[in-house]
Amino acid sequence: MPPTFAVSPKKNEELRRQMETLGIREEDLEERFVRSSGKGGQHVNKASTCVQLLHRPSGIEVKCMGERSQSLNRFFARRLLLERIEESGG
Repeated sequence: MPPTFAVSPKKNEELRRQMETLGIREEDLEERFVRSSGKGGQHVNKASTCVQLLHRPSGIEVKCMGERSQSLNRFFARRLLLERIEESGG
């Protein structure tokens, strides 16, 4: 079951359901945090808000740094990863 992120309970539940439907487990994910680049000022220069997410079984990796919040980037990285896994048919 995925952790709870800084989005609505409905969105957290939708993510959990989609992961379950695709058979994606948190244990299959490798998550790394790095410093973001671009706009955001001092915050992105000091905080590791960029999220790199690897689905070990498929080898699919995504990177998300669109938000200043690490929690939001973790949520969006999972959504992006699920989209890529669906596109690959796996």
